[in-house]
Order: sequence, then structure tokens, then C-alpha cells
Amino acid sequence: MATDYILFIHGVSTRDRRESPDYAKDLIEGIKSQSLNFVDIPLYWGDVNEPSETKLLEKLQASPLWDEMWFRNFREQQLLQFAGDAALYISRHVGYKVVQRLKQDALQILQHAQPDDCLHLVTHSWGTVILFDILFAPRWDEPEVPGYEDVMDIRDCIFGLSGKDDSIHQGIQLGSINTMGSPIAIFSLTNVNFDPDRSNPDSSSHDITPRLQELLNNLYQARNGEKLPWRNFIHPGDPIAFPLEQLMKEIVDNEEKYIDFQDLISSEPNSFSVVSQPINQTTLALLRGGKAHGSYWQSQKVIQEISRILKKNG
Repeated sequence: MATDYILFIHGVSTRDRRESPDYAKDLIEGIKSQSLNFVDIPLYWGDVNEPSETKLLEKLQASPLWDEMWFRNFREQQLLQFAGDAALYISRHVGYKVVQRLKQDALQILQHAQPDDCLHLVTHSWGTVILFDILFAPRWDEPEVPGYEDVMDIRDCIFGLSGKDDSIHQGIQLGSINTMGSPIAIFSLTNVNFDPDRSNPDSSSHDITPRLQELLNNLYQARNGEKLPWRNFIHPGDPIAFPLEQLMKEIVDNEEKYIDFQDLISSEPNSFSVVSQPINQTTLALLRGGKAHGSYWQSQKVIQEISRILKKNG
């Protein structure tokens, strides 16, 4: 009997225990409550940069001006973790440590997958950027760069991607992509060669589109023309989340034949009731954005939609 695997990857400012990360616990339990069986793989990379962040904070706190700074708790915790996590990954010579961690934790489970099994991706925030970069960005393609072997091993694990073994017909097939609070629309600005007809000869080391197109085309053929479900969940109060449907159509699915794409509101009507018109366009609403950004893990709408896709897949 085929097995569904769900791989979860978190965003910035997530601090858990590596041995048993519980950031996705509510979402996992919610999906399982729908009488669904699957293997959950909650990947965790949030502690990789902690030593560097601690050293930086010690230097900042040593300044004689530090006690005069406003918002010290915000600077020392949320802002430092957010910027530190992002900087960690953007730097390839540091970001490869994240790649090593994700490979180790994912492949020890996925290596047991069978040909008819299915992998569903659930990514949150910056985790979307990380996973898409690992799977599709050309900046990892040179054998001499740190992380090359690990990235190729991960790609070899996914059907439709060519990695170190240069074979697209091995590995587990994707059953769905689910992005939550994703900033990948902004990250797409790094694609120098962005126009749909690819007339611009320039290329970007972060341009995910050619290899993503390759994957979608190979899946389309393997799925006998059935579109790949892709759900992009957005909380209206989340300042990091953006719609993706039109962007993805333009850059990888202009003919609308590869992806069953839907942008979906993740919040219930009248949730965050204090943030209502005309307050929802003010600074007060923005200050509550952090709570909105983390709300996807408990969202009943996210639980129901992912469960619906799993039931259809089964």
C-alpha cells in the first residue's frame, strides 16, 4: 500500500529542540484527526546559527550605548533571530550547514520510500525560500561549492529532478505543494532573467524557474496530465505573505496545464476582530502581524485543505 509522506519546513525565528521539533505539532495532529495516515517529517534548522547570533549579541550588549537603545527586547530576540536566520542562509558558505542538516534529517526517512509513495511539501515563510533554493537554484550546481554533494543527494531523492546521478526517473513523486505565509514573490526579484520568453540572456544564481519548470513537466507526464495541487495560504494580517497564483502562471505555467494553483485565505471570517476596517491598514494591524504570520500551524482551513488533498490522493 502506498504511503504519503508530508515534509514540513519552518521559517525564521523558530527555536525548538532538534530531537523532537514541535513547531508543526498542531497542524500534524489536525490532519491526523481527519482519519488520515501519513509519515510526518518536520525538519528543523533553527539552531544552526545560534552560536554566531550569541556572539553578535554579546558584542552589541557590550556597547556603552546599548542600555539607551529603544526596543531592546525586540532587537535582541525577534529582529536578531529574523535577520540572523536570513543572513545565515543567503551566504552559501554558511547556508550549506542548513543544507547538511536538512539532508541528514529528511533522507534518513525518505530513503525508505517506495516507487508508488508520495511526498507532500508544507513550507512556512523563509522555509519556502530555503527549500525552493535547494531544489531548484543553480547556485549549488558547481561541484566545488560547499553543500554541492548534499544538495545533489536531496535532488536525487525527488522524482523529476536531476541531481548528482543525472537521473530524473528515480526518487519519490511530489503529491502537492503547500506554502504558508510565503515571501517567495519578493524573492523572485532575484531572477534576473524574469521575462516569460527568456529573451534576456542574463541569468541569476538564485533563479529557480528553469529547474522548477523541468520538475513540473516531468511530473505532468508521470501523472498522465493530472495537474499538481499547489495551495498558497495567506493570512490577510500577515505582512510577509503574498499571493502567488499570477506570478507562478507567468514564470512556470503560462499555459496553465501543470499546476492546480490556488491562493487561499487561511483565517476564519472575523478572526483578529480587533483588526477590522479601517484599523486593518494601520500600524496597529502591522504590530499584530507576527501573530498572523505564525497562525498557519493552527489554522483549520489549512488543516482541512491539506486533508482534502491527501484524501483525493489516496
